[in-house]
Amino acid sequence: MNLPNKLTVLRIILTPIFMLTLVWNFPFHYLVSLLIFIGASLTDLLDGKIARKRGLVTDFGKFLDPLADKMLTTAAFLGFIALDIGYGAVWIAFIVLLREFMVSSIRLIASTSGGKVIAANIWGKLKTVFQMVAIIFALTAKQFTEILAMLSVKAEILNAFSSVLGVATSVLLWISAILCVISGVIYLIDNKDFVSQTK
Repeated sequence: MNLPNKLTVLRIILTPIFMLTLVWNFPFHYLVSLLIFIGASLTDLLDGKIARKRGLVTDFGKFLDPLADKMLTTAAFLGFIALDIGYGAVWIAFIVLLREFMVSSIRLIASTSGGKVIAANIWGKLKTVFQMVAIIFALTAKQFTEILAMLSVKAEILNAFSSVLGVATSVLLWISAILCVISGVIYLIDNKDFVSQTK
């Protein structure tokens, strides 16, 4: 297994650890989960760059890399449901999961029937990047709010900060959900031959 694929596997291994630290309530758990998430996200940035620079692009990597991204971001959205982070967290997670199941199904059909490994397109990459930014913002906002509470900041100030950060988090998460829909539709159109084919 080459280095880029090892980094992708590392991202998969970090995913359950990230989710555990996210939902397990201990001091500064949002900060710990944030650092793990950022570390895992950096492997996504590095594996592609290394693979292209060193000529190590493989079908295995093309298939596993977006799958690892889906695992990481989906874990965050499921954790947000449990912690009630973001307005309409259940619907956001539903949209994300619906898109990912559809895309994964098409990729599976393409690889088994057409022998083709479909790599993530620019819209899929944009969706993933925005999801990661939204998740990082959400975790940072939650940790910042907890620190203010620990410092015994006045309730009015704490509530004001919490409300503003909560709205900003919800907006970013919903934008990422909308990008999920857009990228999913484009993916479906680009690969309609695999959807419409019959044996």
